[in-house]
Amino acid sequence: MIQPPYLKAGDKVALVSPAYWVPQEALQMAAEVIKSWGLQPVIGPNTNNLNVNAYAGTADERAADLLWALEDDSIKAVICSRGGYGSIHLLGRIPQETFLQHPKWLIGHGDIAMLLYAATGAGLMSIHGPMAFQIASCQEPASSLTRNILFGNLPQFIVPGNPYNRCGHAEGILIGGNLSSYAVVAGTRFQLPPKQDIILFIEEVEESLHNIDRLFYMLTLQHDFERVRGIILGTFSSIRYDLQYGSVEQMLIAHLHQYEIPVCCGFPVGSNSCIPLIEGAPCSLDVTTENAMLGFNIKGSVQPYNVDIANPKLIKEKEL
Repeated sequence: MIQPPYLKAGDKVALVSPAYWVPQEALQMAAEVIKSWGLQPVIGPNTNNLNVNAYAGTADERAADLLWALEDDSIKAVICSRGGYGSIHLLGRIPQETFLQHPKWLIGHGDIAMLLYAATGAGLMSIHGPMAFQIASCQEPASSLTRNILFGNLPQFIVPGNPYNRCGHAEGILIGGNLSSYAVVAGTRFQLPPKQDIILFIEEVEESLHNIDRLFYMLTLQHDFERVRGIILGTFSSIRYDLQYGSVEQMLIAHLHQYEIPVCCGFPVGSNSCIPLIEGAPCSLDVTTENAMLGFNIKGSVQPYNVDIANPKLIKEKEL
């Protein structure tokens, strides 16, 4: 896996809209926050093109903005403005090798998980993190943690214990994201090369339990799941409980009894609390009865620090 270069003061960061439209005011507010990070924001030329009252332009216009941001070597990172739906339209319009030909950080989540998966399948790390509309409102601690990662200051996350956790140690390439988006592309031609172990993370919003059940079973039947060595269950918000389970975690853990792998529940990654994760990075997951720890096994520019999710105090640690 190729790690994009970390950013330095004055670097350009592109704001693009591969899926749903957001008002230009939100992009301008995000640009101001990015300026406060010491970076130079540039906004995609088609981001204000509203198409069918939903998308940020036609599929060709959205693809053109993303290609511009990826191919311009003066741009060092690309932040997506919003998810929703529409990223799938771009998968056939963006040559997968483009990600590797111009390595840079691609940032987003939700529907953008499809593009992150394509980048990871090409062999490039990316950031599953807050999007422009969230950065505009300075959603914390996700925004500050994303800024830190971009500059090479890597977190190691400590998550409180959960009654549905399954203890153990796992190592692998971190991939995943929104279940509805990820399950569509998992196991397709965009997947990781064979024989690479995986730590899978998933989250979901505004879905029914029965649909989450179906999507999760799809993953277990697809080739990717054969390589899963550990699972991180993120946030599941605004879920419709049309099956008699007490929680999404209770349902999914019941489906995992045949797999002897560690499971971390309650990790704050999802639409409401998008703690940034480095997709495509080799990482280690340790789950005990007291807590779970996720660390990225890549070099940072400075010493990594622990982030206790229950008490987000930053504690300097030894260099990875």
